[in-house]
Amino acid sequence: MTPPRPPLRATAIARAGEWHPNTATDSLTLDYDSRHRRRFHYTTVTGVEIQLHLSETTHIKNGDALILEDGKYIAIIAAPESLLEITTPTADDLTRLAWHLGNRHLAVQFLPGKLRILHDHVIAQMLKTLGATVTETTAPFDPESGAYHHD
Repeated sequence: MTPPRPPLRATAIARAGEWHPNTATDSLTLDYDSRHRRRFHYTTVTGVEIQLHLSETTHIKNGDALILEDGKYIAIIAAPESLLEITTPTADDLTRLAWHLGNRHLAVQFLPGKLRILHDHVIAQMLKTLGATVTETTAPFDPESGAYHHD
């Protein structure tokens, strides 16, 4: 009996635009939480076991790639998630709501004229009370990384 093969190690991230997607040998479709890691265990779409081993917690974005120790690339695809899309009558109102979301330390994706957050019925009600239009949607979620992250 052959012993199980140890997982391949991914030790770096290639950002979208820094690598060519045609060079990927495999891919992972991951939700936001699974793309914000330092160490984690994944199984690619073809069943290959990957061990993420980064020096710090990193937000891995849609279109990025994990770089394996052998130099191969594993493409990252952001999975569609249950989100809330937030709009307001004016840009000033949207800015005020962005402050409220940030004050609650929520991850926020900024899009032209709207915000997206992970679905949360309590936050949805708060936003509606503050004058927002809140629409449920399903889409990949790639929020801002924050001022102290350089990814």
